Amino acid sequence: MGTLRIRTDAVVERALAALARDGKSRSEAAREAILTAEREQRRARMRAEAEALRNDPEDVEASKDLAAEMELEHPSPVDVVRDVDLPVA
Repeated sequence: MGTLRIRTDAVVERALAALARDGKSRSEAAREAILTAEREQRRARMRAEAEALRNDPEDVEASKDLAAEMELEHPSPVDVVRDVDLPVA
């Protein structure tokens, strides 16, 4: 495990104190904040990527084609029941 040294100002000290208020050590609070920031950054990148795919007409068309192909190979139970000829009483 490595060691990280940072310079803090009054704003960072207040934030760190607030994060450590529930009994966490300053180190634990800083580690948790770093991990939370990384997770939020990763999620933002994934959202941006998903939005780009959603707005890409070629990708949307490919998704529709794939969904149609999958439906042909594995029809939904409702469609299977509709295709069954039942005797009329």
